[in-house]
This record gives sequence, C-alpha cells and structure tokens, in this order.
Amino acid sequence: MDTLELAAAGGAPLPEVVDQVAVARLYGEPLFRLPHDLYIPPDALEIFLEAFEGPLDLLLYLIRRQNFNILDIPLASVTRQYLDYVEQIRRHNLELAGEYLLMAAMLIEIKSRMLLPPRKSADGGEPEDPRAELVRRLVEYEQIKLAAAKLDQLPLIGRDFLRAQVHVEQSLQPRWPEVHAEDLRQAWREILQRARLTQHHTITREQLSVREHMSIVLRRLQGRRFVEFHDLFDTTRGTPVLVVTFIAMLELSREHLVEVTQAEAFAPIYVRLAYTPS
Repeated sequence: MDTLELAAAGGAPLPEVVDQVAVARLYGEPLFRLPHDLYIPPDALEIFLEAFEGPLDLLLYLIRRQNFNILDIPLASVTRQYLDYVEQIRRHNLELAGEYLLMAAMLIEIKSRMLLPPRKSADGGEPEDPRAELVRRLVEYEQIKLAAAKLDQLPLIGRDFLRAQVHVEQSLQPRWPEVHAEDLRQAWREILQRARLTQHHTITREQLSVREHMSIVLRRLQGRRFVEFHDLFDTTRGTPVLVVTFIAMLELSREHLVEVTQAEAFAPIYVRLAYTPS
C-alpha cells in the first residue's frame, strides 16, 4: 500500500523523517495522528488570565483597572463587575467562592447604606461615609502589596545569583584567629569565676613551745627596768604566737620570774624581771 492508498483509507501518510512530522510522543515513541477516542477534560482547557490572592486583591484590581478614585469608589459599577467574577469562580470552586461572597455581601451592604438617608452622629457632626472602612482596608492592602513587590525585586540568593565557592589551599604557616581585648577580658572573668568555685586552702600546724617563748620574754626584759605589757608581743607573727607568748608570760609570773605591775586602774601595765641576773 503506497502513500495515496493510506490517505484514501483515512490514515496519515508515514513521512520519511519521522521526528519532523510527529504530532506528539507517547512514552518516547512518535505519535503521527491523534487517537479517535482521546478524552480531554473540560477543565484542562480553561485559561485564567488574572489570578487574585483574595477578595481585596480582586476589588483593588477592578478599581485600578478603570482608574477609579479609591477615596470615591462607584460601588454600583464595581459591585456589578465583582459579582460577575464571583459567579464564574462559583461554578467551578464553591469553597473558594465563599470568601469572595462575603466581600460581595459587604459591598451590597455599603451600597444600601449609601441609598438611605444619613444618620446624624450623637455630637451633631457630619455622618461617616459608609465606604470609609473599606477604603482604609484597601489602602493598607495596596501599601503591603507594593512593599512585597519591592522586596521580591531584591536579588535573592538561589534565585537571582549563587554564592561563589572557591577552594583556596591553606598555606603551611598556621593562621591564628584574631583576638580582641574584649575577648581577653571575658576569658579572664571566666577564669576568676571558676577559681571562686574551686577555692581551697591548706591548714598547717605550727609547732610552738611555751618554754621557748618564756626564754624570749626573759631575754627581752634583761637590761631593762620596765617594759610595757603590749611591747612584749610580736603582732606580725599571727594569733597563735600571741597566745603562746601570753601563756609564757603567765608561767613566768607563776614561777615568780617576772613581776606585772600597774599604778592605778586603767593605767599602763608594766613587766620587769623579779630577780637580778648575775
């Protein structure tokens, strides 16, 4: 069967170069004509020219597209166009249309309030425009949307540019990190804090002899007529030495080797030898 016979039979003629006339590829194989039983879902051919992120986005689009003054919105025209769009999405996605229907109800309510005679305020001032709250929300939404668009235009790593990664061989000489004065102060404070938690001391026992200090007192009294009581104590050697010196003086007084005298109450106390050394 030649090419003409294939065409008469209703089949597409096979070309000499297959890849240039194939209408599609199915699992890698060229397809030269569409099958008769091909089913295409209706939703697959729908094209949405505008995509909105919510009721405010749609409402702002309708206002800006027709160059309406956002502070003086013609609610009748805008509401009509808004309901036309809601009707289109309601046919396909009722759950999505619910959010838009709420805004539609608000627009209708505002329009009805504008048709009624305005009520005077309690203080006698001008009544508030029913569109004031809606205008405020639209202005805030537009400002946020413009700010988000400016942020999206900023270069983003991974989307607009990639971080360069260059491998640099380290030199043989080690490079130590730079240390600042504040780092040294912080390290010193941590050392002091740890030292306070681990403080310890060693207790040593000092061998002190009463007889030895008795000899020291006698040597200091020799050749002197009187010595004041407090001059016999060495305050630089600590409390244990003072205690032993005092005990040694009491022993000397008990053995009548020294005399302790005082002229009157609260007068200075003097110490002297009770004997004359040969």
